[in-house]
Amino acid sequence: MVFEPFKRNHLNVNHMKISKLVLLFIVLGFTSCGSVRVATDYDSKTDFKTYKTFAFFKKGIDKARISDLDKRRVLRAIETQLLAKGYKKSSSPDILVSIFAKSREKVNVAIGERNGFFNNFWFPNYYFGRDRVRISQHTEGTLFIDLIDTTSKELLWQGIGSGVLGAKTGPKKEERIQRFVQEILDEFPPEVKK
Repeated sequence: MVFEPFKRNHLNVNHMKISKLVLLFIVLGFTSCGSVRVATDYDSKTDFKTYKTFAFFKKGIDKARISDLDKRRVLRAIETQLLAKGYKKSSSPDILVSIFAKSREKVNVAIGERNGFFNNFWFPNYYFGRDRVRISQHTEGTLFIDLIDTTSKELLWQGIGSGVLGAKTGPKKEERIQRFVQEILDEFPPEVKK
């Protein structure tokens, strides 16, 4: 009998740890589904302040293996972002903009049970007490935006965004593409430390 309260207290502590773990999974679930992972690289010797105008590099864009509809969505989003940053579209540009895209199907396997509030999340069987396997599939896309010096034809800056694509068609797809482009171009122009 002496050890009974200790055992109960020990279980409460474990339950609190599991509850905190569940909360962490929920937060990560909400943030990771919608987030775009961005990486950039650039020529640190470049003075990006000298570039004022841009145009799209047709030869590079033609090689991108995405639908013409998606190309137009991406190019409109890039144009919107660059114009908002003060760049002007020109027939004799300082910068050529090219894109490349790729996607891959990802499969997630989870063991757990659906339970009320947690309908969109699956947790390990030790928490809910039953074994159920859920297999989900989603498309992860990667968009490359290359900015090329018109005169030297050298790559000045590259932004790469990766994340879950979500909707396959319609306005939600357009919104997702705009978000990809915005988050990538938030990093342009880079703050070059002299």
